[in-house]
Amino acid sequence: MNDMLALMFAGTAGGLLGLLFFGGLWWTVRRAVDSPRPALWVGGSLLLRMVCVATGFVVVSAGDWRRLLSCLFGFWAARCLVVRLTTRLVAEPSAASRLSLELANDRSRVTSTLAEERAQSGRSKCAMKCDRGDVG
Repeated sequence: MNDMLALMFAGTAGGLLGLLFFGGLWWTVRRAVDSPRPALWVGGSLLLRMVCVATGFVVVSAGDWRRLLSCLFGFWAARCLVVRLTTRLVAEPSAASRLSLELANDRSRVTSTLAEERAQSGRSKCAMKCDRGDVG
């Protein structure tokens, strides 16, 4: 009975380590996209996450291969959970992404309208600028 409790503890600890690792990865990717130095975010996060998880595995397993296996199973289960949760979050567009999509659509409409005007008038872009007084 005592061994079973230790294995359950190891599995739970592995799950928490997995949530830390894969949740941290998801958070890092979201931050790195908008960062001026994404390599620093990704590299620093990888180092920190690896040290935490490796230390956690060593402490939890305490030299017992069954505890290590249970911990790895919990880690894998947490990975599945984080992938499922983050896939749902990414599938739902945020307000910022909807706004950027609307701006891109507006920009493409303006560009296509200008191209149509040019095609209808038969004049070049430079000639149309001259007509508007945008020569400079």
